[in-house]
Amino acid sequence: MRAWGSVGHYLQGPGIIDHAARYANLFGTRHLFVVDAFVQHMLGDSLFSEYGDLGGSSYDLVTFEGEISRGSVERVRREAGAGHDVIVAVGGGKVIDVAKMLAADGAALVVCPTIAATDAPTSAMSILYSDEGEMNDIVIHVKNPDLVLVDTRVIANAPVRFLSAGIGDALSTYYEGVSNERTGHANYVWCDTESGVATLAGRAVARACVETLFRDGPAAVRANAARTVTPALENVVEANVLLSGIGFENVGCSLAHGLGNAMTVVSNGERSMHGERVGFSTLSLLIAEDYPSEEIERAAHLCVDCGVPVTFEELRLDPSSDDLEKIARAALEAESWGASPVHLDVREVVDVLLATDALGRRMRGAEGAPTR
Repeated sequence: MRAWGSVGHYLQGPGIIDHAARYANLFGTRHLFVVDAFVQHMLGDSLFSEYGDLGGSSYDLVTFEGEISRGSVERVRREAGAGHDVIVAVGGGKVIDVAKMLAADGAALVVCPTIAATDAPTSAMSILYSDEGEMNDIVIHVKNPDLVLVDTRVIANAPVRFLSAGIGDALSTYYEGVSNERTGHANYVWCDTESGVATLAGRAVARACVETLFRDGPAAVRANAARTVTPALENVVEANVLLSGIGFENVGCSLAHGLGNAMTVVSNGERSMHGERVGFSTLSLLIAEDYPSEEIERAAHLCVDCGVPVTFEELRLDPSSDDLEKIARAALEAESWGASPVHLDVREVVDVLLATDALGRRMRGAEGAPTR
């Protein structure tokens, strides 16, 4: 069975977050804003300035910080109280995933990402962690967000590291989709008791995602560094958030996410961002699945040009042999690993990780770019 899932509506452009209240009002009149403390300080009262013109609409506000776990979600639910018909998430991936868990009770969901670091805003998935930062659960919701509002002026003023991480995450979308196509592995579209595979539309979205990154990625990073909104930045933000978000759900994840998520099981693994780990691990996928050298180097050049980590050092890791084996074992146990057409043992996975780091160090040396 072919299966397709998608966000309800998507709007992107400078200044759009100032109208979040008006857009939320299209779905209900009792709004709950879930934000992180930094975003609340950054945006201030601009989020709520339209409520004087909205008649009988009202809002409550809760802030979220720390790891998203089932315990932390329950704490936010108790603090927020009941009776809200619209949940509005404003912030990064963890705030968004908390809001998805709250909206699963039946409320409409409006998502306003303030960074373009992951494809979480459009997806019907929440990633849960332990309080120590280790990923330990994936929740697939019945429906995607009803509306996503992406303010590119806000994103242009965020640190470049976030956009770079989003590029790393988005880069995996096409290649992991190819893995799934080769094996006939199920995608992540909710189908009740059945499972589905990618549609032609899903594959086309994934291809458009990677083509956009190769065309506009470096220029978008430069625009972000200059805090300017350009067509290249708009294109890459759309690739990171919409194309990658629709893409990964509809074509599936594979080895890159299996490895990237497994890195959180070792000390300091959580110091790097999700997209940074997945970007590095996308190069691992290309090596493990025996892509042509030209394709591997093209992807590695893109990572270097866009600030995506390509070495253990850039991931803030100094893994021992035991650490590498621990990552390998966790990756091999991941559901997403089953989508890959290659069958590796622990030693072979360790070799792939070491080969990726060696490639990255060579590419960094060739580019004359410092490691961070």
